[in-house]
Amino acid sequence: MGYELTGRGLNEAMEEWAKDYAIYGPRRFINGGRFSDTDCIRYGEVTEVDEIVFDQKSEFSFKEVLVPISEVLSYYTEDSVKEAAGPKKGAMIFLRSCDLHGVKRLDEMFLHNGPADSFYRKIRNRVKFVLMGCEEPCSNGFCVDTGTNVCKDYDLSVDSAGDVYRVDCKNEAWDGLLCRLCVKEKEVVPAYVTETSVRVKIPEGIDQRISGSSLWREYDSRCIGCGSCNFVCPTCTCFTMQDIKYSDNDKAGERRRIWSSCMVEGDTQATGGKGSRKNGDRMRVRVLHKFLTFKKRAGYHMCVGCGRCDDICPEYISFSDCVNRLEAGMKEVAEKS
Repeated sequence: MGYELTGRGLNEAMEEWAKDYAIYGPRRFINGGRFSDTDCIRYGEVTEVDEIVFDQKSEFSFKEVLVPISEVLSYYTEDSVKEAAGPKKGAMIFLRSCDLHGVKRLDEMFLHNGPADSFYRKIRNRVKFVLMGCEEPCSNGFCVDTGTNVCKDYDLSVDSAGDVYRVDCKNEAWDGLLCRLCVKEKEVVPAYVTETSVRVKIPEGIDQRISGSSLWREYDSRCIGCGSCNFVCPTCTCFTMQDIKYSDNDKAGERRRIWSSCMVEGDTQATGGKGSRKNGDRMRVRVLHKFLTFKKRAGYHMCVGCGRCDDICPEYISFSDCVNRLEAGMKEVAEKS
């Protein structure tokens, strides 16, 4: 069912939903940017629709709601281990089509890549998704080429249209509330982009032989191994584990799951320093995971084309440009063999 609401009406709906859900959306953090006197748009709890940024892409993804940056898994003492309780409330997440496709990738990794991850599932089962329509393509995004510019798998969609909000509801439990608060009922189709300024050509038939291409060596010196691209990516899932001892009792503490990165020095390093990769090889593993190994298992590419890795890189390394060079890299390897 489609509805047209004023900001006041949507705020009243959000106030009602907030009784059962913590509501998250891309919001502006004043002076929270990477550079002096700049703002940052990232995910945080919101109480009113005016707090949600509809006209700019968030610098960080929704991912930290489903997979917290630092998540307590269990508490331990000398005699026992107790699994940590999940959040008391469910969550509503406002997100764009590319990010909503990213949820499918996270589900694949945490729920279908072997035994389901119970901690992820505990949060995931209580999440509702609100699709934010995209009127204009974002900088560095290439969602059209990855097929993630349109999404129909949502609970609610909200498009900002001047003084009103156009809403499409697929959750029948919310229809009564929205019908009471709306200005009028009307058919609503979420906005989506059909063209992007950045284009990516993903070659067919990529295989592991491309590991021998010289293109990866360029990134040995360009990449500084900061891992920023992993942390803003909606589909990267690397993590490490930490046991934290309490200061007042070193025989008690907690086990945490902490975000990690395949692009930082020491990733995959074994005892004695064996197995550490060069920066270019880390780039190779990341690109081929997104466009080769994941697709072999799941049947679709891992990358959703949001472009955040290009936006965040301090060395101006373009992930999309690297993907566009894969075809030439394959030809180079073929000519060598």
